[in-house]
Amino acid sequence: MIPYQLLSGIYMGWALGRNDSSNIFGPAIASKSVKVYQAIILCSLFVIIGSILQGAGGFTTIGSVTSLTLATAFITSLAAGLTVTCMNFFKLPASTSQAIIGALIGVAIFRTQKIDFLSLDKVFICWITTPLIAALAAYILYKVIGFMINALPINIFTQDKIIRIGLFCAGCYSAYALGANNVANVTGVFVASSLLEPWLAALIGGISIALGVFSYSKKVMLTVGKRLVAIDPYSAFITVFAVGITVHFFAFVGVPVSTTQAVIGAVLGIGILKGVQTINLKILFLVVFGWIGTPLISMGLALGLTLLAKLVI
Repeated sequence: MIPYQLLSGIYMGWALGRNDSSNIFGPAIASKSVKVYQAIILCSLFVIIGSILQGAGGFTTIGSVTSLTLATAFITSLAAGLTVTCMNFFKLPASTSQAIIGALIGVAIFRTQKIDFLSLDKVFICWITTPLIAALAAYILYKVIGFMINALPINIFTQDKIIRIGLFCAGCYSAYALGANNVANVTGVFVASSLLEPWLAALIGGISIALGVFSYSKKVMLTVGKRLVAIDPYSAFITVFAVGITVHFFAFVGVPVSTTQAVIGAVLGIGILKGVQTINLKILFLVVFGWIGTPLISMGLALGLTLLAKLVI
């Protein structure tokens, strides 16, 4: 029988998959290069593989922020999951990494527990550099791969076919990187509270994220893929590839980061190449608001849920 505390983690995984799958295949779908059902199947499969093979790296970082019990682990995941769901409801891209960290801080503040600020400094630095690295990766990839494709003695139809195949491959790679990097956001608190072993946490977390992928968020996909900057199949390929490289890099670092921030950075990197005037500044403002609001909302929910639990119990 599944411990009831783990239900909030499964819910968090569902919310993560629903939110972040749009970041992985959203640009491809926005460019009409990949069909929705194809994206769902591929993203679900590779996110589970990434979680199992490489997902345990971020558990240490999540567990080092503050000490957790089963009760506080339950509240942390529930608060983070509710935050991501609310942000999606208002069509705002949300960072699951920021949501879980905000919830952890909220629980620690209420219980007057020690917070490891050295771990938080590392996390904050990674958050700041995520969109910058993604933008740089997209900028370089756009020029280098474009040069390589144009140098090939092939016609435009063959070029288009190569780009679309590249989109499929980049999407699968990015889904793998999503599982490897972000599964710690789902079940890391349950490893820290000694409910789950890392291998089991990676498996359950990966499956939970895959369940969320099947609840595909088209509204969020359009925000990060199409409405922020006009996107064509080649730009979509570069965006997804840059996101995969960025998120996978931080999986090796052991810090869960936001695929939302990565995809926005990548799209903006391409937007700079095409001209700043192609960027939708209104949508960019909403995205930035989501980045700031996500940890604050999650922290507030965690504080409120902890207080409620204390009053009831």
